[in-house]
Parts: sequence; C-alpha cells; structure tokens
Amino acid sequence: MISKEVAGEKINLIVLDDGSDPTTAVHNAKKLTGVENVDIIIGTSTTAAALAMMDTIFEAKTPTISLASSARVTGPMDDKRYWMFKTVQNEAQMAELTVNHMRKLGIKTVGFIGFADAYGETWADTMKKATAAVGIEISSSERFGRTDTSVTSQILKIMSTKPDAIFIAGSGTPAAMPQKTVVERGFKGAIYQTYGIANNQFLRISGKDAEGSYFAIAPLIVAEQLADTSPAKKVALDFINRYEKVFGAGSTSIFASNAWDAWVLLERAIPVALKVAKPATPAFRKALRDAIENTHDLVTTQGVVNMSPADHVGYDDRAAVMVQIKDGRWHLVK
Repeated sequence: MISKEVAGEKINLIVLDDGSDPTTAVHNAKKLTGVENVDIIIGTSTTAAALAMMDTIFEAKTPTISLASSARVTGPMDDKRYWMFKTVQNEAQMAELTVNHMRKLGIKTVGFIGFADAYGETWADTMKKATAAVGIEISSSERFGRTDTSVTSQILKIMSTKPDAIFIAGSGTPAAMPQKTVVERGFKGAIYQTYGIANNQFLRISGKDAEGSYFAIAPLIVAEQLADTSPAKKVALDFINRYEKVFGAGSTSIFASNAWDAWVLLERAIPVALKVAKPATPAFRKALRDAIENTHDLVTTQGVVNMSPADHVGYDDRAAVMVQIKDGRWHLVK
C-alpha cells in the first residue's frame, strides 16, 4: 500500500520476518544495516525483539520506527534510543485511562496476570504505579508463557485473593487462554486486557468468553463510533477502507495501523531529509532521524503526533479510548 516514490526518490522495500525471535531480529537488523545499507528500519513488532535490535541500530546510526509497544523502546532517552521511534502508545497512557475506568466502576482490588517477558513485566510495573496512584490494590501478580497450554494454577491463585477485577497483560491469540480460563473458573468481576488483543483472531478464539471485557486502545478499531470532532476519525476510516479493499472485509487490525502510521511518519520526513543530503548516506539517515523527531501536528490513524527530543512517540490523550467487547465486536465506551 505504500507509495512507490516520494519526492522523486524510488522507495525500495525489503521485508524480513523475525518470527518474534530476538536473535533473528538482531540478525535481520545487521543484514539491513550492514548489507542492504538501508536508510531506515520499520519494525520489529515485539518488545523483546525490538530491545535486542537496539545495539545494532545504534552502531549503524540508522533511524528506526518500532512497532513494539513498550515504553522501554524509546525511553528513558539515551544514545541508543536517540535513533528509536515508535507508533504505539506507551503503556502508561493506556494504564491511566484503564485505572480511571476502574475507579468509575468502584473497583478496589485487581489481580494481575501477564506474559513472562518484557511485555508482561513492563505492564506489571506500569499497572502497579497507575493503581497505586488512585488507591487501587494489586491483590496478586502472576505470569505465563506465550506458548503455555494452561494457566489454571495462576488464575486460581489470583481468584483466591477475591479481587474485584482481573487484568490480563497479553497480546495476540495467547491472551485468549487466561481470558477463557478466568471465565470458565466462574470469575464474576470485571476483566481487563491490553491493546495487544485488538485483532479478530482474539475474538474468534475467545468467543463468548470475551464478552464484557474492557481495554484501552487507539481510536482506530472503533473509528465509525467516534465523534466527528475526533481528529483521527477521518484518517482512520480512510485507512480502513483502503486496507480492506486490498486484504478483505474485516481484516483491519491495530497492528496494521501501527505499520501504516510508521509509513505516514516517514512519508512526511523524507522530503525534509532530502533537502539536507542524498539517500544511502550517513548524512541522510541523520537528517531523516531529525525530521521524524521534529514531527508536529501529524494526524495518523490513532491520533495526533507531536514529537520532541524527549518524546519519540508523541501521542496525547486523543490517542486512547476505552473499548468493551459486546456481541463479539468492539464497542466504544462513552
């Protein structure tokens, strides 16, 4: 879907798959920077792999727009993260919206279960801070592997503390297992997930067990339900229309929009960088990095981007909404 040419320069797209494996991600980064001499990297999609790539990216001085979620990819700012950007909102932004929703429901205690990796640990730390700030207690905290076949013991431990709600920090289809286990074990409180579940495969696998669950997410997945005053609505609906013409009705996911928004960032930055240097040079890569960092008032499928030297994400409160799963669909919580 991306343009074949920008500002008179041909766009050469190289696609590599790391299979969510950090070692492969590093190998790919070395190939892209050392062999292909690319001007920019878009990716990768998982936190552990993105963090593993950072040394290679820093050594090559190649700007990178990550599609991973963790705030650790872009902060705290240092020499390595100087070259890193991302199109996914930080967990803290989503956690704040989530715990405020919990307060409105009168929730006092929350049981936590998350991936036993960087994604889960970052969410655990973030939720601990967010809940403490509003007087909500984390009653228990458990972990599970992405390839585990059961989380029954962890869920039973959580339920033994009798929490008002359970928060699941998983992504993709693996997040469906604790969701189904919680429901099957008869939990009657509120269930929360993260923005990592926003794809139709999660809905298909979870089925009726996902009904009523909440999560904070970018506005894209409920674009049609947004108020006309939402800056992202028009851009998101346009993207959905274009994407589904290529990949079929109902194929849009938040992961697709993350990748598209990376291209939107790059498409604006390329003409600016070309005024400084020619492609395939260190000077151009530095100019491209600077142009991305100076992105202001760029409307994407998820919100409005205003980056700075200290903020390589750039989203504000307009980039987050609460969503509930009802009748097997995403519904905006107003």
